[in-house]
Amino acid sequence: MTPNFATCDLCDAHKTDLSGDFRVLPPVMRDFGALRKFAGPVVTVKCFEDNTLVKAAVDSVGFEDTPQGRVAKVLVVDGGASLRRALLGGNLGAAAARNGWAGVVVDGCVRDVAELAVLPVGIRALASSPMPTEKRNEGQRDVPVQIQGVWVRPGDWLYADEDGVVISAQRLG
Repeated sequence: MTPNFATCDLCDAHKTDLSGDFRVLPPVMRDFGALRKFAGPVVTVKCFEDNTLVKAAVDSVGFEDTPQGRVAKVLVVDGGASLRRALLGGNLGAAAARNGWAGVVVDGCVRDVAELAVLPVGIRALASSPMPTEKRNEGQRDVPVQIQGVWVRPGDWLYADEDGVVISAQRLG
């Protein structure tokens, strides 16, 4: 099911919001998954060149059942903007798709770009790098993170489409 929103329309509606509840990520992310448009409540991981917690997240159920129906979640990964090692590759991307995640946004790199491109999940990242991470079991989950200088908190809502990525403290629309 394609979400019914446009980030431009959301920005038009919230352009005077000074509360900090509505935020726009800088336009530095590239599309890597087959879904260009995705939205959902945020789950966060903070890690640096170690994707142990990213794997644990995408291996878990990526949706929640609500009285209004099933809602797919978005994993937001604060990878410290590292361009040296990929935090998500083909296997983890496939796990995200298989487990019902709406998308994964990585402030860092991905790899296995050809594999990611056909997966029915939204994937945004700064770049691709063929180098894998080291597994040190380090990082944090479900903590506020900064993505390119913009705060993203667990439970925020993320909306991504061809025009960009916006974050809201609550579900919009």
